[in-house]
Amino acid sequence: MKPMRSSSLRPLAAAVAVMLLAGCSLLGGGKQRDPVTIYAPQVHVPVDPNWPAVTWQLAVYQPTAARIVDSPRIAVRPVPGELQVYKGVSWAQPATDIVEALVLRTLEDSGKIPGVAMSSSGLRADYRLVMELRRFESDYAGKALPSATIELNAKLLHASDQRVVSSRTFLQVEPASGTEMAQVAPAFDRALEKLGGELVGWVLTSGETDARNKR
Repeated sequence: MKPMRSSSLRPLAAAVAVMLLAGCSLLGGGKQRDPVTIYAPQVHVPVDPNWPAVTWQLAVYQPTAARIVDSPRIAVRPVPGELQVYKGVSWAQPATDIVEALVLRTLEDSGKIPGVAMSSSGLRADYRLVMELRRFESDYAGKALPSATIELNAKLLHASDQRVVSSRTFLQVEPASGTEMAQVAPAFDRALEKLGGELVGWVLTSGETDARNKR
């Protein structure tokens, strides 16, 4: 897949739709653009039996990110210091939405926490999870084949006093089997699965340690 310059999970490799982005008016007659393949992550994170079961509730805030990261466009870094986007492909939703959905679904499906929801839900949370998505890109890093690279900083805050309970930066780098997006997408599957497992385990363990210390 030739990159083009630019200034919530089962395998990503299967594109859920091929959409024609038509630049036509309601009356028709406009010139059609090239088809765009949409990739929608459907990653399932296995529950780790070592994750603690907790009694507190958590509000998850959507990750913040730079504009090019917080976008449906699929970023690729062919050389250090140069960021481009793949032509003719897109995520089904911005990367920040993908990560937020991953975290929520993994926590909900874990059965380890009685209450978890988006920050806008009105949930009376004991803890808050705030995140910054720093990288969500295909990175060649001087190699012949790229790797799916996801970097996320997370902070767990106590809701009542905004105290930082714990802070950690997660980095997942998963090599792709080729240069085409259909070969790169499964690498994002693996990176997201590992990120979700590490992040959720850290949230549950850190929050429970803090909760027990306050009892």
